[in-house]
Amino acid sequence: MLKDKDRIFTNIYGLHDPFLSGARARGDWDGTKEILERGRDKIIDEMKASGLRGRGGAGFGTGLKWSFMPKEIGARPHYLVVNADEGEPGTCKDREILRHEPHKLVEGCLIASFAMGAHAAYIYVRGEFYRETQALQRAIDEAYDNGLIGKNACGSGWDFDLYVHRGAGAYICGEETALIESLEGKKGQPRLKPPFPANSGLYGCPTTVNNVESIAVAPEILRRGPAWFAGIGRPNNVGTKLFNISGHVNNPCTVEEEMSIPLKELIERHCGGVTGGWDNLLAVIPGGASVPVLPKSICDTVLMDFDALREVRSGLGTAAVMVMDKSTDIVAAISRLSAFYKHESCGQCTPCREGTGWMARMMSRMVSGAATPREIDLLEQVTRQVEGHTICALGDAAAWPIQGLIRHFRPELERRIAAAKSRPLAAAE
Repeated sequence: MLKDKDRIFTNIYGLHDPFLSGARARGDWDGTKEILERGRDKIIDEMKASGLRGRGGAGFGTGLKWSFMPKEIGARPHYLVVNADEGEPGTCKDREILRHEPHKLVEGCLIASFAMGAHAAYIYVRGEFYRETQALQRAIDEAYDNGLIGKNACGSGWDFDLYVHRGAGAYICGEETALIESLEGKKGQPRLKPPFPANSGLYGCPTTVNNVESIAVAPEILRRGPAWFAGIGRPNNVGTKLFNISGHVNNPCTVEEEMSIPLKELIERHCGGVTGGWDNLLAVIPGGASVPVLPKSICDTVLMDFDALREVRSGLGTAAVMVMDKSTDIVAAISRLSAFYKHESCGQCTPCREGTGWMARMMSRMVSGAATPREIDLLEQVTRQVEGHTICALGDAAAWPIQGLIRHFRPELERRIAAAKSRPLAAAE
């Protein structure tokens, strides 16, 4: 269990002043100039040593990602882009940071931008986050007014500007290159890679795209030292993490815990357990809507980190834990996710454009039992044709929930089909 002294987000519930005076009282903006004086290379080395893996879902090393930016600043300026387009169903951690801890993000933007040689950063916020955008903009204005960002930020000699850009509610703009396209004023569709953003990103310039949580934790890691952060969790899965737990629990919440906490302990300790008790658990989606569902038998012992969840053929993703008890219609739940991905596909790649619609229609047939047993295998074959054959990961995100359903709940699909076939006979008798 995470000790209180190791918590990074000390106002995640908004119980205290979220703005500059309150943020400073909690330790934000403490010694920021001294951190910048360590130099770009030292900051990146310390971020690598901390073992922080990106908190947006992919789990790529944050310090390593920063190091991909060109060392020299040439004719093309460098940019940091912060992905606050939190559109993954079940995920609601970044909005809490924007709402209650905005100065952690602003300070993190300054430090990360300096480390990558960027004089400007853009925070791309989901369009529906209206109040969150207001809170973030107020924090940015306070930082400008107090000389923390802008010309000679924190007295460091580094000039830094920070801008907020509101999206328009498109899930696809959570993909980093689609986000960049949208930021440039174009249709939000993913770009082919290579070139990668570190070489040709925003306006064709070197760019790094990071998740809100990844940037917000950076200042505290650099203040306390990489060894402190690396000492939490287990190897290759270190540090603290925001988890959101929703669904059939007695106390849904967003909580900061250590990586690698057992899923059962996370739910029992912070959520008051599953409604009806742990034995009433049916399944859990452990990392947002795009990762495969896990049955209770796996949930009993699985750890909440990147590697442990990959070993059971799921993923940590955004650490949005969706709990389903035995009252859940698991087939209808996954069907609803299929409808979501069909709606949010940008239509650029044929496997995704055609496949998401096909899978959504097929899942509707599974819900009603109108399908045939052989269509279960056909449905899985189609998910394999979509998975890994698209420019971005939306195709994978649409395929994986269905694969998880078939892998763990095939008997329920078969039962429905059999039950639907027997109904006309019963009526005839």
